[in-house]
Amino acid sequence: MVKVGIVGGTGYTGVELLRLLASHPQVELQLITSRSEEGVAVADMYPNLRGYVDLKFTAPDTEQLKQCDVVFFATPNGVAMTQVRELLDAGVKVIDLAADFRIKDIDVWQQWYGMQHACPDLVAEAVYGLPEINRDAIRVAKLVANPGCYPTAVTLGFLPLLEEGLVDSSGLIADCKSGASGAGRGANVGTLLCEVDGSFKAYAVPGHRHLPEIREKLGIVASETVGLTFVPHLLPMIRGIQATLYANLKDTSVDLQELYEQRYADEPFVDILPPGSHPETRSVRGGNMCRLALHRPQDGDTLVVLSVIDNLVKGAAGQAVQNMNIMFGMDETSGLDMISVLP
Repeated sequence: MVKVGIVGGTGYTGVELLRLLASHPQVELQLITSRSEEGVAVADMYPNLRGYVDLKFTAPDTEQLKQCDVVFFATPNGVAMTQVRELLDAGVKVIDLAADFRIKDIDVWQQWYGMQHACPDLVAEAVYGLPEINRDAIRVAKLVANPGCYPTAVTLGFLPLLEEGLVDSSGLIADCKSGASGAGRGANVGTLLCEVDGSFKAYAVPGHRHLPEIREKLGIVASETVGLTFVPHLLPMIRGIQATLYANLKDTSVDLQELYEQRYADEPFVDILPPGSHPETRSVRGGNMCRLALHRPQDGDTLVVLSVIDNLVKGAAGQAVQNMNIMFGMDETSGLDMISVLP
């Protein structure tokens, strides 16, 4: 059994981790930390876990965390980087669900996140946890940077095109929409029910923190600097991301449906839909699947890729569990083979 600790278990990604790990056949939950909820039973805060998780939230204790095989950080940006080194030195593997280790360029990271990085040397060691491109590196990783939700949906959508050099990488467009849970559990007027219900808006158009992450990872795939226009939107729903991606084709003779089907044929959590499909966010709700569909409007040279994920699962906690499975040599789908919830 893999002994697991979670730092910061009270947010939406934290409780999603608990939901997935509680039924994982090869996991033993050791402790779940929260300074603000110390002593509170997990099931009292999240009654869906009643009968599955009998732990109480505890104050962060590095010595206890060192007894774990792996520690997940489901904390705000800037927290994991102050605690990771001691755990790694003790032989504990770490998966960070925040952004502390996602971007290799430290100056870029500090510019976008507005703080000094506490351990820039560990950033070079961290493996970006998108299994579809880094599976071999994840297997031997000690520190995994779990990707952001928007970057997951966007990268998986563009990946086969950039790998084969089939599109103009200087003019990519990602038009993305997310449910309100992407903003986290903290109280915020902008995500109150009365503010979002019946409404729809773009936000962070001049620049979103996920932009440099997406650009960097797509640039690595394309082996060149990528030009990307990324515009996120807030949807009046709880879960789900819809990414509508646009790219100009260099060659319209390529069978793109076949390309995508072959590229993702062995990927357990990427589903290429039949030609003409329009994936819905509800089809991935509660599951770790990314569903993709391709369109060429009017048979022109613009390809439209539709990508949907659950932002809390494949966009966060589910992908983190997928990474853990790979790191410990378990079946990659273990604990993640659930069917999405409909209606």
